[in-house]
Amino acid sequence: MVELHPKERKRSSFPQRLVGVVGWYYPRPLSRCQIQIHAARLSAPVSPAPPPPPPHSPESSEAAARGNPSRRRRSPAPAPPAWAPSRARAAPTAAAAMAQPLVVKKDDDLDEEEYYSPFLGIEKGAVLQEARVFHDPQLDARRCCQVITKLLYLLNQGDTFTKVEATEVFFATTKLFQSKDAGLRRMVYLMIKELSPSADEVIIVTSSLMKDMNSKTDMYRANAIRVLCRIIDSTLLTQIERYLKQAIVDKNPVVASAALVSGIYLLQASPEVVKRWSNEVQEAVQSRVALVQFHALALLHQIRQNDRLAVSKLVTSLTRGSVRSPLAQCLLIRYTSQVIRESGVNQSGDRPFFDFLESCLRNKAEMVILEAARAITELNGVTSRELTPAITVLQLFLSSSKPVLRFAAVRTLNKVASTHPLAVTNCNIDMESLISDQNRSIATLAITTLLKTGNESSVDRLMKQMTNFMSDIADEFKIVVVEAIRSLCLKFPLKYRSLMNFLSNILREEGGFEYKKAIVDSIIILIRDIPDAKESGLFHLCEFIEDCEFTYLSTQILHFLGNEGPKTSDPSKYIRYIYNRVILENATVRASAVSTLAKFGALVDSLKPRIFVLLRRCLFDGDDEVRDRATLYLKLLGGEATVGETEKDVNEFLFGSLDVPLVNLETSLRNYEPSDAPFDILSVPKETKSQLLAEKKSTGKKPTGPASAVSGPVSTVDASYEKLLSSIPEFADFGKLFKSSAPVELTEAETEYSVNVVKHIYDGHVVLQYNCTNTIPEQLLEQVVVFVDASEAEEFLEVASKPLESLPYDSPGQTFVAFEKPEGVIATGKFSNILKFIVKEVDPSTGEAEDDGVEDEYQLEDLEIVSADYMLKVGVSNFRNAWESMDPESERVDEYGLGVREGLAEAVSAVISILGMQPCEGTDAVASNSRSHTCLLSGVFIGNVKVLVRLSFGITSSKEVAMKLAVRSDDPEISDKIHEIVANG
Repeated sequence: MVELHPKERKRSSFPQRLVGVVGWYYPRPLSRCQIQIHAARLSAPVSPAPPPPPPHSPESSEAAARGNPSRRRRSPAPAPPAWAPSRARAAPTAAAAMAQPLVVKKDDDLDEEEYYSPFLGIEKGAVLQEARVFHDPQLDARRCCQVITKLLYLLNQGDTFTKVEATEVFFATTKLFQSKDAGLRRMVYLMIKELSPSADEVIIVTSSLMKDMNSKTDMYRANAIRVLCRIIDSTLLTQIERYLKQAIVDKNPVVASAALVSGIYLLQASPEVVKRWSNEVQEAVQSRVALVQFHALALLHQIRQNDRLAVSKLVTSLTRGSVRSPLAQCLLIRYTSQVIRESGVNQSGDRPFFDFLESCLRNKAEMVILEAARAITELNGVTSRELTPAITVLQLFLSSSKPVLRFAAVRTLNKVASTHPLAVTNCNIDMESLISDQNRSIATLAITTLLKTGNESSVDRLMKQMTNFMSDIADEFKIVVVEAIRSLCLKFPLKYRSLMNFLSNILREEGGFEYKKAIVDSIIILIRDIPDAKESGLFHLCEFIEDCEFTYLSTQILHFLGNEGPKTSDPSKYIRYIYNRVILENATVRASAVSTLAKFGALVDSLKPRIFVLLRRCLFDGDDEVRDRATLYLKLLGGEATVGETEKDVNEFLFGSLDVPLVNLETSLRNYEPSDAPFDILSVPKETKSQLLAEKKSTGKKPTGPASAVSGPVSTVDASYEKLLSSIPEFADFGKLFKSSAPVELTEAETEYSVNVVKHIYDGHVVLQYNCTNTIPEQLLEQVVVFVDASEAEEFLEVASKPLESLPYDSPGQTFVAFEKPEGVIATGKFSNILKFIVKEVDPSTGEAEDDGVEDEYQLEDLEIVSADYMLKVGVSNFRNAWESMDPESERVDEYGLGVREGLAEAVSAVISILGMQPCEGTDAVASNSRSHTCLLSGVFIGNVKVLVRLSFGITSSKEVAMKLAVRSDDPEISDKIHEIVANG
């Protein structure tokens, strides 16, 4: 055994990649320094521990002084460890350059010692040269271990070996099996596993590993099993299956654990083989060794995870008390929670297995108690009665002397406070004492939990406690606190003054970009949602940009100030702050300030003369973007250039939101070829989602459709589709293409014919493009056509069809069917599809098809045209401004009952799917166990009619969901149609 330096013995641990063959399961990632220390330690010579000093020697007195803090004194820095290279012995060679010590300062709690990196200056070429020692007739085990350590270091740092280099190193490593040195053998196992040899090379080392797998040395057996299962393929796996089964029930826990972990790995590649080990794995689950039982339960669950009934039976049998390992009990709690979620609540109102979770709260192991408490708090629709025992246990852990228990408890309570704040209020006194905890993570979670559970009367007291608290924590913790304060302010809007002042104070303090951005975003949200906070919030933002070092935040605030400032009682007081940015800031901020000034001039007539004076001064700016903006705004605001008939048209042109995605606009501009015809922004597609240019079939097959090798944003897709459809004479007079859907699969994966369909929507027509692929090499298909039965789609009339002349093997092709529909009507229906063709046999040797063919047909899946097909997903940058800019007369509001749902997330997803609109500002995400939610949607209805939707959801204790739907659009009739779609959906 390698003797470690005392400090290293305490702080070092096996890195995950190096410990894999030792027989331990250690999933935590480690730092690079820990990996370096351990890798170097593996290459150190085995030396006996120094004898202890005599009882009364100076050394023993020094040790006693170190053990007693009151007698401790400063001592010289200790000598480098035995494995560290000496500076005096360094030679000016590539290998010796690596030996130069890299001095790295440790943390203060490690007594400011210095340690050395043996990997400074390491080079792959030099290490590969050193690997030649593997070929020496007389192997030097220590030297070989050092070289392997360097190779492993290079692999762990991301260096790659070429095929030739990897092969040479692999074959050289296999020669080391002739050494009997135990330490070297462990390194050989590591090296083989990391190199991942190819199938041709595996056979070279298989015999040696199989010999070690049957060795009398248990450590050899465990390591050999792990490595062999990592590099072997399915054909060789059947040869060693019998040995693996025996290893699973082996008396030695290291061997049994190695076999079980290998089974978890093999289950991904060869599930049919591993599933035959169920009896042995079940026997291992009854083991008295904690680690074996843990790994056995994990493997047994993975074997049965796709069978809900089998998992339920497994949980039923194990919850009766046969699991003793705390690790395995934690796994069992997770599996039990999964079964509870899938089963729901029975007729009597109780949850199955809930008694087991509650009994785990009384377990001796703290990890089991915490896992059970966490599982109970995360149950869907958990009630206050069910939460009470878990909250009680977590409250006890808040006063624990162990920081990890305090952290786990307060983190769980923090999550519960988001959905059940009243259930956590009993813990407030205990959490207030944690605000001064030395662990800042615990203190941050405690203060944010208190902010969630506090009442209106406790807000001022919490603000005083946080004043000193904020200066002691890092930025990532400050962001969490800021978000909690924002939520608290929205919860108690009358307290906005104290909370807004607190945010403005911390905004002036030092901090990074993410921290400052979180504060600015919070203030902006509070201004939007609390009207009384607008004046003070804008003033705080104006003061901040006077000394803001982040360009992004300055431009964001200026943009927001331009939208909200003109609507205040005294807009003129903001002009000074804005014009200061024109004088003092960089070009990007100056350009943004010019646009903000122009907004004030356009919206506040009394300020227009003063704004003109300031904009004229900007004409002499050194940046062309600033000058161009100033020139444009002066011309438009002065009436010298016209972009519309009314002043509203000017404001819409200057300050209206861009209704096309920037990526689509950029693509269209790049594709625009200079000509006499000007660029038309109306030609830019408005669809926001990206999809493949070619329609994908099932996984693993080639895409079909035009330009099948290229993928890109939907703008290119629409242009390609429109070009393709306009080139077909039957469809040339259908007008402008409004929308092309994503491909819809009509066949299952790995079938003889692969077909998907794209729905092309016009004002008065619908074209179905069927993308077909023949996956049978011995067949050629001719006269391919899809017969469409529209008997369940009465409003559609088939007007044209374009068959596919020939469909060779693995060569995509398209056939089209066009339907006419009434204009201005949301026509929906179901279409049944049959693929008809003439099949001809192909000679595999010559590739020529026979002259005679046979008519055949292939049944496809049904296709539906739904209301969402008539809606384009088009987002807006500022939903509130877009909503207010629309005519309130076009608004239609109604309420709907959506029935029983599992949660609000399901209801939100269902309504979005029915309408086919674009969620705005991330409102499609619903917090777990949320009782209410607001979702904002935008889109363009067929006929280029802009539509905005505001959805308000609520759910009762019986899971009944109610929804309030408010719609605004450019056409009131379209608002009514949106309500009809929801009512019929």
